[in-house]
Amino acid sequence: MTRTTRTTRGALAALLFAAALAALALTGCTQPAAPEAAPEPAAPAAAFPVTITDDASRSVTIAARPEKIVSLAPANTETLFAIGAGDRVVGVTSYDDYPAEVADIAKVGDFSGPNLEAVAAADPDVVFVTTGVQADVIGKLEALGATVVAIDPTTLDGVYEAIGEVGQVTGNTAEADKLVADMKAKADEIATKVASAEKTTAFIEIGQNPLFTAGAATLLGDLIVRAGGANVVAEPGYVSYSAEQLVKANPAVYLATKTSATDAATVAKRPGYDGLAAVKDGRVVILEDNLVSRPGPRIVEGLEQIAVGLHPDAFGQ
Repeated sequence: MTRTTRTTRGALAALLFAAALAALALTGCTQPAAPEAAPEPAAPAAAFPVTITDDASRSVTIAARPEKIVSLAPANTETLFAIGAGDRVVGVTSYDDYPAEVADIAKVGDFSGPNLEAVAAADPDVVFVTTGVQADVIGKLEALGATVVAIDPTTLDGVYEAIGEVGQVTGNTAEADKLVADMKAKADEIATKVASAEKTTAFIEIGQNPLFTAGAATLLGDLIVRAGGANVVAEPGYVSYSAEQLVKANPAVYLATKTSATDAATVAKRPGYDGLAAVKDGRVVILEDNLVSRPGPRIVEGLEQIAVGLHPDAFGQ
């Protein structure tokens, strides 16, 4: 082999080696790049029309995903925000105070007397109401052409179902299912803590002058039972109660909502209350109204407040 041939071959090898180095420099690595991950599939869009049976036993059909929503009950408003539909709420009552974003939403009257003209002016695709004091509002709103859904659960399980229905109506079913799952998990934790404790007799005050309470077949009554208590009021519904009845029932724990009884000391000073076991033992518990009386996402926090009041040892208190 001639020197010229060896030189030519050497130059060719050097050229190939340099090209390889250049290719590595362009890729920025010495190994092939990992394949890109496939994008996650988008969540399926909610199917409309949707038909539900609301808490007024009415069959209501929602033709399309509502873009403008009016809520006439604070609990419904809380639910709408908790499932991600709050940005579509265009009207609430003056009683709505949670979450903070509701302060910037137009007010359409108060809870017991919504302004129907203001509701109509908002041109909502759906209006969420409750029953009871708002029962007569349903027909009036429908006469104005509004689609109305009544939400008024009387048990914790009913709250779960109601949240699911709000999710269906708004097209936020996945978010509603996730919220309910989280609430059930918290409720299960509370149930586990009080499971082995002896039932504690309790009375709950929701108003005074006259004294007013929650008996059986009410949401508050259900919460007392789930919290490991025994409600001394057997009558169904929300009922007036006399001081004589209270003394005779003599509950071990006296529960009271804050708007009715500001503090335990005030309750203890009432005539005849000094003989109650709950007062003697310092077991008067003041509850946050909005947590125990609004059938929405925070009701499980209210359940925990009641459970702690009935069984403080189970919660390390």
